Amino acid sequence: MYKEILTRIKQGHRTIKFPLGNAPALPDRFQGLPFISAAKCIKSCTACADICPVDAIDSAGKTIDIGKCLFCNECIKACPAGAIEFSEDYRLSVRNREDLLVGPDQKEIELARELDRKMKKIFGRSLKLRLVSAGGCNACEADINVLTTIGWDLSRFGISYVASPRHADGIIVTGPVTKNMELALKKTYDAVPDPKVVIAVGSCAIAGGPYAGHQEVLGGLDVRIPVDLYIPGCPPHPLTILDGLLRLLGRIEEEKK
Repeated sequence: MYKEILTRIKQGHRTIKFPLGNAPALPDRFQGLPFISAAKCIKSCTACADICPVDAIDSAGKTIDIGKCLFCNECIKACPAGAIEFSEDYRLSVRNREDLLVGPDQKEIELARELDRKMKKIFGRSLKLRLVSAGGCNACEADINVLTTIGWDLSRFGISYVASPRHADGIIVTGPVTKNMELALKKTYDAVPDPKVVIAVGSCAIAGGPYAGHQEVLGGLDVRIPVDLYIPGCPPHPLTILDGLLRLLGRIEEEKK
């Protein structure tokens, strides 16, 4: 027993300080907000748009829809001018779908604003969410669940996941919303008492991801129910998810890069 106590003392404080301290170090392979250099981009070139597996790039307007983007790096490999790169900016969450469009030389997006005063008064200190996996591959679900571990400790913000929608303040949805999950999703949404929040996590939940256009999927959550927060990625990093949730609740006062 003493050995265990000594080991725990040596480990020290393991929960990250974010958002009070700096954000934790991200892996080298992390892909954040994309950037298109207008000066480097060849106007007549469509290599990036042609290679994109989910049509996230508009070659005419030279924009990237990060709601669709899989962050797969194929556009970077295909671009002959090296005009596209992904930054280390993990802040990707927005309130409006159109804010996920990134144009040439755009280094920032309109990040998620906090809930209105009435909703924040209700949910600002305690937010209970029912997770709905609407046909996803389980990658987004895994990163959502990572937030409950000791390193992240989501509950310290008053945010937790619950088993029943009747005990929830909202739903957090992953997956492209398959037809087999459409009714279950609708029943879960209806079972959550009003007022409620809806959060779409991952490119599948936002726009269908790699399954977009398939006859068995609806192609995104907001096709059926209104969405209050979009968190893009494939899957989004736990830090991106946490950042989005805290912005929604007005818990991030200063920009952390």
